[in-house]
Amino acid sequence: MKRKFLSIALLFSFCVKGIDMNITKVVIPAAGLGTRFLPITKSLPKEMLPLMNKPALHYVVQEGIDSGINHFCLVVSETKDAIKHYFSPDPALHAHLAKHNKLYYTQELDDIIKRAQFSYPLQKEMRGLGDAILMAKPHIKEGEFFGVILPDDLMFCSPEELPALKQLIEVAEREQAIVIAVMEVPMKEISAYGCIKIKSRLSDDVVEVEDIIEKPKPDQAFSNLAIVGRYIFSHHIFAAIEQTAPSSNGEVYLTDAMVRLARNGHKVLAYKLKGTRFDTGRPEGWLAANNYVGQEWIVQRVNAR
Repeated sequence: MKRKFLSIALLFSFCVKGIDMNITKVVIPAAGLGTRFLPITKSLPKEMLPLMNKPALHYVVQEGIDSGINHFCLVVSETKDAIKHYFSPDPALHAHLAKHNKLYYTQELDDIIKRAQFSYPLQKEMRGLGDAILMAKPHIKEGEFFGVILPDDLMFCSPEELPALKQLIEVAEREQAIVIAVMEVPMKEISAYGCIKIKSRLSDDVVEVEDIIEKPKPDQAFSNLAIVGRYIFSHHIFAAIEQTAPSSNGEVYLTDAMVRLARNGHKVLAYKLKGTRFDTGRPEGWLAANNYVGQEWIVQRVNAR
């Protein structure tokens, strides 16, 4: 009875305040220290490490642009000025390139800067992913749905596939629900991920989430569906994060907040993401992504001849 009452109350609040399913904003947590890439991350943000001639973060923002996003909330620390500089106009560089007829070097980046708005919420303490997303609360209106992209999770989709975030947006808009991206992984690797428990199946690619466990041992895992770094949230995620107690290491886990929503009448779905994924938060994953991008770059150059 109590659960039914919560669901009715939630539906009533949606009807009164309205739901904004026109998803045009994305939060990108980028305040981490990048310890696995030290010593280079002592002076260069991990998100700015290059894949060929563009930083990894460029690919993430481009995915957002291709998915209809026009406002990016990049949650940064006080040492991440390089990120702000990259996504800002540079009149001196523009004038130099124009003088030598070389504006094509920055044309793609210039287009992103013209089409998108960038905000830079500050995370002063490293208190986990949940806390990082909470920093973007002032930029998200009540009733508004928004995306989250983890910049370590790089997704490359074929021309026949929608951009990764757009795949989630379509499910969220259709179902008017929170959506988590998942991928099937071997059970021996599930301990590196958050793992979902299936409540019901809506289709081959979409399931409703009952519970989530963070980095379980294989014999404790609910399934082989691992959470990867794409989400669509409602504004309610902020209240859930605020009500989530920090763990023993002081971090506020996003998974705990998502479980809180699922248990309190919010519709939380998981979608099997299509595409090729690289974890650029690890040196070996970053190297594999560079190899992939390099091969694509060579093919493009050969075809252009």
